[in-house]
Amino acid sequence: MKEFAVKMSPASMVLLVLVVATRCSVTMQQDTFFQRLFDETSVLFNNGTPRIPDTTVYRKEYDFIIIGAGSGGSVMANRLSEMREWNVLLLEAGKEGNMLTEVPLTAGLTSITGYNWGYKADPMKGACLGLKGGVCNWPKGRGLGGTSLINFLIYTRGHRKDYDGWKEAGNPGWGFRDVLDYFKKSERVQIPELRNSPYRSTAGPVDVEESSFETPLLKHFIAAGRELGYMETDPNGEIQLGFGKAQATMRRGRRCSAAKAYLAPAARRPNLDISMYSRVTKILIDPVTKLAYGVEFMKRRRRYVIRARKEVILAAGAIASPQLLMLSGVGPKDHLKDIGIPLVQDLPVGYNLQDHLNLPGLVFPVSRPVTVREQDMRAPRYILDYMMNGRGPFTSPGGAEGVAFVKTNTSFNPSDYPDIELVMGTGAYNNDESGSLRATIGITDEFYHNTYGTILGKHAFSVSPILMRPKSRGRIYLKSANPFHWPRMEGNFYADYDDLVVLREGVKLTVDLIESRSFRGVGARLHSTPFYGCEEHRFRSDEYWECAIRRVGSTLQHQCGTCKMGPATDPEAVVNAQLQVYGIQGLRVVDASIIPTIPASHTNAVVFMIGEKAADMVKDFWANEIR
Repeated sequence: MKEFAVKMSPASMVLLVLVVATRCSVTMQQDTFFQRLFDETSVLFNNGTPRIPDTTVYRKEYDFIIIGAGSGGSVMANRLSEMREWNVLLLEAGKEGNMLTEVPLTAGLTSITGYNWGYKADPMKGACLGLKGGVCNWPKGRGLGGTSLINFLIYTRGHRKDYDGWKEAGNPGWGFRDVLDYFKKSERVQIPELRNSPYRSTAGPVDVEESSFETPLLKHFIAAGRELGYMETDPNGEIQLGFGKAQATMRRGRRCSAAKAYLAPAARRPNLDISMYSRVTKILIDPVTKLAYGVEFMKRRRRYVIRARKEVILAAGAIASPQLLMLSGVGPKDHLKDIGIPLVQDLPVGYNLQDHLNLPGLVFPVSRPVTVREQDMRAPRYILDYMMNGRGPFTSPGGAEGVAFVKTNTSFNPSDYPDIELVMGTGAYNNDESGSLRATIGITDEFYHNTYGTILGKHAFSVSPILMRPKSRGRIYLKSANPFHWPRMEGNFYADYDDLVVLREGVKLTVDLIESRSFRGVGARLHSTPFYGCEEHRFRSDEYWECAIRRVGSTLQHQCGTCKMGPATDPEAVVNAQLQVYGIQGLRVVDASIIPTIPASHTNAVVFMIGEKAADMVKDFWANEIR
């Protein structure tokens, strides 16, 4: 591999890798030749960020052990290691990102690599029926940065009522005014017209940019919003309702993951050890004192036991965090008894699972060449512009260009609160030649060719309507006591029929928007071939859209809520407002699993905020105290 690399110039190598990325087949796996090529060439694309060293020699004891290097764990590792007298160990099952994870446009490719845990939810009666195996894919990041390493980069924070609702539910310190400071602390906005906004910041570690690339579709999208009565707004500002250009976690046109923002600047601190390829199998808790005193993990087939003097910080995400708690004896009493795990603390771990659902696959052909097709991205001029300048269509976050927050006619929310998000893409599924988008969601080749066969290769764009405030709740629980087995993942999508109704109305609103006067200049229209499997219903009827949603409606990988934050009086609560696990000393949860009610937002920015707030809580708790 290294001999091959030496024979090529850096420019030639990067050009080759980007061409490969745009033509990559869905069979790409973690240890293929191209994966190794991406690893070798990453140094050419890391914006001067040094590689993060992997710890292999450990202290016997640390002040803090953090499990998971996602958006919560990365923040905690950085902020706690700011205290020079504290020693911190960060454990991550995956490895560092490579050049493939850097490119915003090709975000879908990362979901078919070893950077994705590859979770698949359990079969559901009324959802994901037409996807491969009849189940939903639940992509979750496995590597430094967690899901921020493989997500589609969209940066939104949610509505003020989201956080005021958390506070009103008995979580003091989590109202909008409280959390706004932490959103700002994490952010470095690089959008000139927003730099002076009182809701934004230019001083944080997470870069937020707009793509340097723009198609004519964006102005039509915003104009169509005006037809419906919506302004062009900053969704992270005072008013969330409205239309605008997508904001993304990017730094000079390349992904700004949690690892790049928080771990790279702290990685060489002498009091911070970052251990990759480290699969935590158990949190060690004394069953008598109920004190979390360490962790057990496997690395390269060797078992380690490391002690924590102060706290164990669980930040493994909404699926793995409840799994680890239950494996460690913290969970529902009857369930742990059935699995054969000794009970340490009876808590409703794994319940309250929530997710944002959407209908992918809405394709709008156009009469003008104003979209981005996969075949066009092989042109050397686009690749070189990105390689040399960090500009061009490769900077489009997952292909998204426009974002809008709207209300349907069947809204159950207050007047200023959105129930649907619209994400407009520069391209569409009919041009998914590599199959990476299909693989991310699990769309079958049969569906693809029967639905889009007449417009393959034609210019078209997409809009995905997303349900913001689902009422349905799912659950995570164990299949066995084996820590290497996936847990059971019950999404329970559309169990509350209101969710299906609101998303259906969001789909109809989307079609009306694109067929409005504002899009006539590009000849936009809804693709007239019915979704495969729904032909028996009258095209565009309510029954047809409900069929489409149940067959290919999917997740936005925003699972949360499975270690719910709430007061002691809340029978569903797992952690308190300080994120401490009820009944266990020295154990906190700092990730999306603590979210009580899912916000009207993509969740990455929310978890950055949770991490920043939790870090201050920990510092305050241990400041000048002997415990």
